[in-house]
Parts: sequence; C-alpha cells; structure tokens
Amino acid sequence: MTKAELIRAVAEETGQSQDAIEKTLAALTNKIIQTVKNGNDVTLSGFGTFKRKENSARKGRNPATGEAIDIAASSSLSFKQAQAVKDELNA
Repeated sequence: MTKAELIRAVAEETGQSQDAIEKTLAALTNKIIQTVKNGNDVTLSGFGTFKRKENSARKGRNPATGEAIDIAASSSLSFKQAQAVKDELNA
C-alpha cells in the first residue's frame, strides 16, 4: 500500500477529507521523527514502539572495485511491534 492509497483508505473509513488525513499523517510522522531524534521513544499502545538505533562505524568494501572503505556511524529508526499486533498478524 502506498502513502496515497493509505490516505485514500483512511479518508473513506473516517469520512474526513484526503487533505485532512494527509496533513495529520505528515504531522504524526514528523512528531515521531523529532521525538526519537531528541532521544525519546514513542509508544503507541497496542501498536508498537519507535526507538532510535545507533549503528557503529565499520569497515566495508566498495562492491564495484573491492576497495576497503570506512562506513561512518549513523542512526536509524527502529520499530518493535506490540504483542497485540504480532498476535493479529499470526491469527
């Protein structure tokens, strides 16, 4: 499902305009990113938890040349699903 399909489906289910749903989705994703960026977790009860994951620096190889390269440390967004979601997916 694409973002546009999700917006359309939620708008149909809630009776809200697609524009309103798009603005709400943008605000929600921005708030999650900013909160996690600031070092806090975001927990949506019954859905899951978004956390910041730190990836350490490491050595890698350029696949085209085989040359050794340094890969810088970075951060990524991690999501752990709630048990209720896991149960629903496996029902």
